[in-house]
Amino acid sequence: MTTPLMQAVQAAALWSGLLILLMLVLSGLVVGERRKHMVSFGDGGNAGLLAASRAFGNCAEYATPGMIALLLMAVVGAPAWMVHAVGATLLVGRVVHALGLLFQTGPSLGRVIGMMLTYTALLTAAVGLIAFSVA
Repeated sequence: MTTPLMQAVQAAALWSGLLILLMLVLSGLVVGERRKHMVSFGDGGNAGLLAASRAFGNCAEYATPGMIALLLMAVVGAPAWMVHAVGATLLVGRVVHALGLLFQTGPSLGRVIGMMLTYTALLTAAVGLIAFSVA
């Protein structure tokens, strides 16, 4: 029988694994753009490489603390459904944001929605971590 703690840890592992896969895909896009345009460092003034680099960088900047928060939520006793909700919201937010960066120039609805979802996930995680750590 799986305990509630193990279910929450498994939820954190699931969403962390999916976020890591997203980062690998985005990193692969950067490598592909670098090879295509023969740029070994920076963006070489290429808009596509800059967009791919920022999509990866933004994902890494927000997904990493998100993954740590998911694991900590599980450890401090947050229920698995809450870990799943935060993880799913974070993943969708990061995917939507990356698509907004990769396929639109300038301000985009994808970037706005992606950041709103990301902020919602991280804020929920932060409040949950505080609440479960003092309870």
